[in-house]
Amino acid sequence: MNFLKTLFWVVLAVSLAIFANRNWTDVAITLWGNLQAAIKLPVLLALTFLIGFLPPYLILRGRLWRLNRRVLIAERSVIEPVHAPSTDPDPTA
Repeated sequence: MNFLKTLFWVVLAVSLAIFANRNWTDVAITLWGNLQAAIKLPVLLALTFLIGFLPPYLILRGRLWRLNRRVLIAERSVIEPVHAPSTDPDPTA
């Protein structure tokens, strides 16, 4: 199974490298007003992918972190129950 996973990542990396090599052309982007920027097409695609991928990924990681904290707190309360003060009357009185 490890071999298939490695093979998948190698094939993906090689195909991305071939795509980037064959499409290494300048693309003009109009920013604001008459300001334009020339950027390579694979770099532009990588930036747009990251802009779309990072916010949901960070939200997901934040939710998982919060849920893991809740689970740890719940486990602590089961393992170490809170000792409430006893309401029994004082036997010496």
